[in-house]
Amino acid sequence: MRARTLILFMVALVLAGGTAMLMRSLLAQRTAEVQPTPLERGAAAQKSVLVARSAIARGQILKPQDFIWQVWPEGGIDRAYIQAGTRPDGFAGWVARDPFVPGEPITEAKIVAPGSRGFLAAVLRPGMRAVSVPVTATSGISGFVFPGDQVDILITHPVPTSGGKETQLEHKASETVLQDVRVLAVDQKLDSKSGEAVVAHTATLEVTPKQSEMIAVATEMGKLSLSLRSLAAAPAIDSPTGSAAAPGSSTFTFDSEVSQLLPKPGVKENPSAEVVTILRGNGKSG
Repeated sequence: MRARTLILFMVALVLAGGTAMLMRSLLAQRTAEVQPTPLERGAAAQKSVLVARSAIARGQILKPQDFIWQVWPEGGIDRAYIQAGTRPDGFAGWVARDPFVPGEPITEAKIVAPGSRGFLAAVLRPGMRAVSVPVTATSGISGFVFPGDQVDILITHPVPTSGGKETQLEHKASETVLQDVRVLAVDQKLDSKSGEAVVAHTATLEVTPKQSEMIAVATEMGKLSLSLRSLAAAPAIDSPTGSAAAPGSSTFTFDSEVSQLLPKPGVKENPSAEVVTILRGNGKSG
Protein backbone atom coordinates (compact mmCIF):
# COMPACT_ATOMS: atom_id res chain seq x y z
CA MET A 1 0.00 0.00 0.00
CA ARG A 2 2.82 2.36 0.91
CA ALA A 3 4.70 1.51 -2.33
CA ARG A 4 1.61 2.22 -4.44
CA THR A 5 1.10 5.59 -2.79
CA LEU A 6 4.74 6.48 -3.34
CA ILE A 7 4.50 5.60 -7.04
CA LEU A 8 1.35 7.73 -7.50
CA PHE A 9 3.04 10.63 -5.74
CA MET A 10 6.07 10.39 -8.02
CA VAL A 11 3.88 10.30 -11.15
CA ALA A 12 1.91 13.36 -9.96
CA LEU A 13 5.16 15.20 -9.26
CA VAL A 14 6.48 14.46 -12.75
CA LEU A 15 3.22 15.62 -14.36
CA ALA A 16 3.22 18.82 -12.33
CA GLY A 17 6.79 19.55 -13.28
CA GLY A 18 6.11 18.93 -16.97
CA THR A 19 3.05 21.18 -16.89
CA ALA A 20 5.04 23.96 -15.22
CA MET A 21 7.81 23.71 -17.82
CA LEU A 22 5.28 23.76 -20.65
CA MET A 23 3.53 26.87 -19.30
CA ARG A 24 6.86 28.59 -18.80
CA SER A 25 7.83 27.86 -22.42
CA LEU A 26 4.51 29.22 -23.74
CA LEU A 27 4.79 32.41 -21.69
CA ALA A 28 8.35 32.99 -22.88
CA GLN A 29 7.30 32.53 -26.52
CA ARG A 30 4.38 34.99 -26.16
CA THR A 31 6.61 37.59 -24.50
CA ALA A 32 9.11 37.30 -27.35
CA GLU A 33 6.37 37.98 -29.87
CA VAL A 34 5.21 41.15 -28.07
CA GLN A 35 8.61 42.70 -27.38
CA PRO A 36 10.41 44.27 -30.37
CA THR A 37 13.50 42.58 -31.65
CA PRO A 38 16.83 44.44 -31.73
CA LEU A 39 16.34 44.93 -35.52
CA GLU A 40 12.98 46.62 -34.94
CA ARG A 41 14.42 48.89 -32.27
CA GLY A 42 17.06 50.06 -34.69
CA ALA A 43 14.77 50.54 -37.71
CA ALA A 44 14.99 53.94 -39.42
CA ALA A 45 12.25 56.48 -38.68
CA GLN A 46 9.80 57.25 -41.47
CA LYS A 47 8.10 60.42 -42.70
CA SER A 48 5.55 61.23 -45.38
CA VAL A 49 6.36 62.96 -48.65
CA LEU A 50 4.06 64.26 -51.39
CA VAL A 51 4.00 61.99 -54.46
CA ALA A 52 2.04 61.79 -57.70
CA ARG A 53 -1.16 59.78 -57.31
CA SER A 54 -1.13 58.86 -61.01
CA ALA A 55 0.85 59.74 -64.11
CA ILE A 56 1.19 63.50 -64.68
CA ALA A 57 1.93 64.77 -68.18
CA ARG A 58 4.15 67.70 -69.08
CA GLY A 59 2.10 70.89 -69.15
CA GLN A 60 -0.70 69.45 -67.01
CA ILE A 61 -2.32 71.88 -64.58
CA LEU A 62 -2.16 70.29 -61.15
CA LYS A 63 -5.13 69.78 -58.82
CA PRO A 64 -5.25 68.53 -55.20
CA GLN A 65 -6.49 65.12 -56.34
CA ASP A 66 -3.25 64.63 -58.31
CA PHE A 67 -1.27 64.27 -55.06
CA ILE A 68 -1.11 61.77 -52.21
CA TRP A 69 1.01 61.44 -49.08
CA GLN A 70 3.38 58.46 -49.13
CA VAL A 71 5.37 57.07 -46.18
CA TRP A 72 9.08 57.38 -46.96
CA PRO A 73 12.23 56.27 -45.05
CA GLU A 74 13.78 59.33 -43.47
CA GLY A 75 17.21 58.34 -44.68
CA GLY A 76 16.04 58.38 -48.31
CA ILE A 77 14.29 61.76 -48.23
CA ASP A 78 15.87 64.30 -50.54
CA ARG A 79 15.90 67.94 -49.47
CA ALA A 80 13.82 68.80 -52.55
CA TYR A 81 10.96 66.50 -51.51
CA ILE A 82 7.82 68.08 -50.09
CA GLN A 83 7.25 66.66 -46.61
CA ALA A 84 4.15 66.43 -44.42
CA GLY A 85 3.13 69.75 -42.95
CA THR A 86 2.68 71.43 -46.33
CA ARG A 87 -0.87 71.69 -47.67
CA PRO A 88 -1.23 69.84 -51.00
CA ASP A 89 -3.88 72.29 -52.20
CA GLY A 90 -1.21 74.97 -52.01
CA PHE A 91 0.13 73.55 -55.28
CA ALA A 92 -3.24 73.59 -57.04
CA GLY A 93 -2.97 75.59 -60.26
CA TRP A 94 0.74 74.89 -60.66
CA VAL A 95 1.84 73.25 -63.90
CA ALA A 96 4.15 70.27 -64.41
CA ARG A 97 7.35 71.34 -66.12
CA ASP A 98 8.32 67.66 -66.56
CA PRO A 99 6.23 64.46 -66.47
CA PHE A 100 5.78 62.40 -63.27
CA VAL A 101 5.27 58.66 -62.94
CA PRO A 102 2.87 57.30 -60.30
CA GLY A 103 4.47 57.39 -56.85
CA GLU A 104 7.24 59.80 -57.86
CA PRO A 105 7.95 62.49 -55.22
CA ILE A 106 6.83 66.00 -56.14
CA THR A 107 9.65 68.56 -56.26
CA GLU A 108 9.35 72.28 -56.88
CA ALA A 109 12.08 72.00 -59.52
CA LYS A 110 9.67 70.08 -61.77
CA ILE A 111 6.59 72.26 -61.25
CA VAL A 112 5.98 75.94 -61.96
CA ALA A 113 3.81 78.30 -59.93
CA PRO A 114 1.28 80.63 -61.63
CA GLY A 115 2.84 84.01 -62.24
CA SER A 116 6.38 82.62 -62.21
CA ARG A 117 8.71 82.95 -65.15
CA GLY A 118 8.13 80.13 -67.61
CA PHE A 119 4.61 79.31 -66.39
CA LEU A 120 2.80 80.08 -69.66
CA ALA A 121 5.57 78.55 -71.73
CA ALA A 122 5.20 75.32 -69.76
CA VAL A 123 1.40 75.16 -69.76
CA LEU A 124 0.63 76.28 -73.33
CA ARG A 125 0.24 73.54 -75.90
CA PRO A 126 1.98 73.93 -79.27
CA GLY A 127 0.25 76.48 -81.50
CA MET A 128 -1.96 77.84 -78.71
CA ARG A 129 -2.13 81.34 -77.26
CA ALA A 130 -2.86 82.77 -73.82
CA VAL A 131 -5.52 85.49 -73.52
CA SER A 132 -6.80 87.17 -70.35
CA VAL A 133 -10.40 88.29 -70.01
CA PRO A 134 -11.96 90.38 -67.24
CA VAL A 135 -14.40 88.62 -64.90
CA THR A 136 -16.58 89.68 -62.00
CA ALA A 137 -18.27 87.86 -59.12
CA THR A 138 -21.13 86.99 -61.47
CA SER A 139 -19.32 86.41 -64.76
CA GLY A 140 -16.57 84.43 -63.00
CA ILE A 141 -19.00 82.04 -61.25
CA SER A 142 -18.32 83.56 -57.81
CA GLY A 143 -14.65 82.61 -57.86
CA PHE A 144 -15.18 78.88 -58.39
CA VAL A 145 -13.40 78.69 -61.75
CA PHE A 146 -9.92 77.25 -61.24
CA PRO A 147 -6.94 76.46 -63.48
CA GLY A 148 -7.55 73.32 -65.51
CA ASP A 149 -11.32 73.81 -65.75
CA GLN A 150 -13.08 73.90 -69.12
CA VAL A 151 -15.46 76.78 -69.78
CA ASP A 152 -17.65 78.29 -72.45
CA ILE A 153 -17.38 82.00 -73.20
CA LEU A 154 -20.62 83.97 -73.46
CA ILE A 155 -21.12 87.54 -74.58
CA THR A 156 -24.03 89.85 -73.75
CA HIS A 157 -24.38 92.83 -76.08
CA PRO A 158 -27.02 95.20 -77.45
CA VAL A 159 -28.88 94.31 -80.63
CA PRO A 160 -30.31 97.15 -82.76
CA THR A 161 -33.98 96.90 -83.66
CA SER A 162 -35.37 97.14 -87.16
CA GLY A 163 -38.57 98.86 -86.02
CA GLY A 164 -39.86 102.26 -87.00
CA LYS A 165 -37.99 105.51 -86.54
CA GLU A 166 -40.42 106.93 -84.00
CA THR A 167 -39.25 104.91 -80.99
CA GLN A 168 -36.58 102.25 -81.19
CA LEU A 169 -35.88 99.90 -78.30
CA GLU A 170 -32.31 98.63 -77.98
CA HIS A 171 -32.58 94.90 -77.39
CA LYS A 172 -30.11 92.77 -75.43
CA ALA A 173 -28.91 89.33 -76.47
CA SER A 174 -26.54 86.73 -75.11
CA GLU A 175 -24.78 84.08 -77.17
CA THR A 176 -22.02 81.50 -76.84
CA VAL A 177 -18.85 82.68 -78.56
CA LEU A 178 -16.40 79.86 -77.74
CA GLN A 179 -16.89 76.38 -76.34
CA ASP A 180 -14.72 74.07 -74.22
CA VAL A 181 -11.86 76.48 -73.53
CA ARG A 182 -9.21 75.55 -70.97
CA VAL A 183 -8.53 77.92 -68.07
CA LEU A 184 -4.81 78.45 -67.52
CA ALA A 185 -4.80 80.76 -64.51
CA VAL A 186 -6.98 83.02 -62.40
CA ASP A 187 -5.80 85.82 -60.13
CA GLN A 188 -7.36 84.31 -57.04
CA LYS A 189 -6.10 82.26 -54.12
CA LEU A 190 -7.62 80.03 -51.46
CA ASP A 191 -7.63 81.57 -48.00
CA SER A 192 -5.85 79.09 -45.72
CA LYS A 193 -7.89 80.20 -42.67
CA SER A 194 -11.47 80.40 -43.83
CA GLY A 195 -11.20 78.26 -46.98
CA GLU A 196 -13.28 80.76 -48.92
CA ALA A 197 -12.46 81.57 -52.53
CA VAL A 198 -11.45 85.13 -53.33
CA VAL A 199 -13.14 86.38 -56.48
CA ALA A 200 -10.77 86.94 -59.38
CA HIS A 201 -10.62 89.97 -61.66
CA THR A 202 -9.12 88.25 -64.70
CA ALA A 203 -8.98 84.73 -66.10
CA THR A 204 -6.29 83.56 -68.51
CA LEU A 205 -7.52 81.18 -71.21
CA GLU A 206 -5.82 78.91 -73.73
CA VAL A 207 -7.11 79.59 -77.25
CA THR A 208 -6.06 79.41 -80.88
CA PRO A 209 -4.82 82.52 -82.72
CA LYS A 210 -8.23 82.92 -84.40
CA GLN A 211 -10.05 82.57 -81.09
CA SER A 212 -7.82 85.22 -79.53
CA GLU A 213 -8.98 87.63 -82.24
CA MET A 214 -12.61 86.72 -81.53
CA ILE A 215 -12.14 87.40 -77.81
CA ALA A 216 -10.48 90.75 -78.54
CA VAL A 217 -13.52 91.80 -80.60
CA ALA A 218 -15.98 90.36 -78.06
CA THR A 219 -14.51 92.40 -75.20
CA GLU A 220 -15.26 95.56 -77.20
CA MET A 221 -18.77 94.45 -78.14
CA GLY A 222 -20.18 93.70 -74.70
CA LYS A 223 -19.79 91.90 -71.40
CA LEU A 224 -18.11 88.48 -71.28
CA SER A 225 -19.13 85.67 -68.92
CA LEU A 226 -17.71 82.22 -68.21
CA SER A 227 -19.88 79.12 -68.12
CA LEU A 228 -18.26 76.18 -66.29
CA ARG A 229 -18.43 72.83 -68.07
CA SER A 230 -18.71 69.43 -66.41
CA LEU A 231 -15.65 67.20 -66.35
CA ALA A 232 -17.89 64.37 -67.58
CA ALA A 233 -19.04 66.24 -70.70
CA ALA A 234 -19.21 64.04 -73.79
CA PRO A 235 -16.17 64.74 -76.00
CA ALA A 236 -18.28 64.36 -79.12
CA ILE A 237 -20.22 67.54 -78.37
CA ASP A 238 -17.31 69.93 -78.75
CA SER A 239 -13.65 69.78 -79.68
CA PRO A 240 -11.46 69.07 -76.61
CA THR A 241 -9.07 71.82 -77.68
CA GLY A 242 -11.72 74.52 -77.64
CA SER A 243 -13.84 75.52 -80.61
CA ALA A 244 -15.66 78.50 -81.97
CA ALA A 245 -19.38 78.12 -81.62
CA ALA A 246 -20.71 77.37 -85.07
CA PRO A 247 -23.68 79.51 -86.13
CA GLY A 248 -25.85 76.45 -86.58
CA SER A 249 -24.94 74.75 -83.28
CA SER A 250 -24.48 77.68 -80.91
CA THR A 251 -27.30 79.02 -78.83
CA PHE A 252 -28.40 82.59 -78.27
CA THR A 253 -31.10 84.26 -76.23
CA PHE A 254 -32.90 87.57 -76.79
CA ASP A 255 -34.24 89.70 -73.99
CA SER A 256 -37.75 89.07 -75.28
CA GLU A 257 -37.32 85.39 -74.34
CA VAL A 258 -36.61 86.41 -70.75
CA SER A 259 -39.37 88.98 -70.40
CA GLN A 260 -42.70 88.64 -72.17
CA LEU A 261 -43.23 92.39 -71.80
CA LEU A 262 -40.57 93.11 -74.42
CA PRO A 263 -41.33 92.85 -78.14
CA LYS A 264 -39.33 90.55 -80.34
CA PRO A 265 -36.53 92.09 -82.39
CA GLY A 266 -37.69 93.08 -85.87
CA VAL A 267 -41.24 93.90 -84.70
CA LYS A 268 -42.29 97.50 -84.35
CA GLU A 269 -42.38 98.39 -80.69
CA ASN A 270 -45.12 101.03 -81.17
CA PRO A 271 -47.05 100.16 -84.31
CA SER A 272 -49.24 102.98 -85.56
CA ALA A 273 -52.99 102.65 -85.41
CA GLU A 274 -54.71 101.08 -88.35
CA VAL A 275 -55.78 103.62 -91.02
CA VAL A 276 -59.20 103.22 -92.53
CA THR A 277 -59.55 104.73 -95.97
CA ILE A 278 -62.99 105.85 -97.16
CA LEU A 279 -63.49 106.37 -100.88
CA ARG A 280 -66.01 109.05 -101.97
CA GLY A 281 -66.40 109.48 -105.64
CA ASN A 282 -63.09 110.45 -107.16
CA GLY A 283 -61.54 111.48 -103.82
CA LYS A 284 -60.59 109.71 -100.62
CA SER A 285 -60.28 110.61 -96.99
CA GLY A 286 -58.56 108.93 -94.06
